[in-house]
Amino acid sequence: MDTENHQNGYIHIYTGNGKGKTTAAIGLAIRAAGAGKSIFIGQFVKGMHYSEHDALKRFPEITVKQYGRDCFIVNQPTQDDITLAQRGFEEMSEFVLKNMYDMVIFDEICIALYYNLIEITSLIELLKNKPSEMEIILTGRYAPNELLEIADLVTEMKEIKHYFNNGIEARKGIEY
Repeated sequence: MDTENHQNGYIHIYTGNGKGKTTAAIGLAIRAAGAGKSIFIGQFVKGMHYSEHDALKRFPEITVKQYGRDCFIVNQPTQDDITLAQRGFEEMSEFVLKNMYDMVIFDEICIALYYNLIEITSLIELLKNKPSEMEIILTGRYAPNELLEIADLVTEMKEIKHYFNNGIEARKGIEY
């Protein structure tokens, strides 16, 4: 374990079609908060209230902001979807480049890339210029190969079995 004040920050990706990508990122944020680190979580293509928002209010070290509408993109993104994602990316880029947080989580950024809401070249450029000690976490299905190549840690959540397939609806406190 690195016991010096300065430790290298790495780029993590949580991707795949299985449940748990955002949950894993939030777990890491809570661990970092326990170590006294400051965390910003930006949620792309999400605008509805999730139970984790209530839980995270208990951690003053963690700031959460959403960059999406109430409903998840189902078909083609609207201009609102594009505008919200681009504004969010600009704001989060500033947080990274000005080294304002110890950890920055780009939740569902891979979905934003998949729907062409932001440019992958802009994200890669930002990641290449991140402060060396900053931890960056990227989540979402369909992580592009360009991101997988520059990440230091990649975890794929693979769905083996899911109760949604048996008609079970999303449950408060579990899925939202």
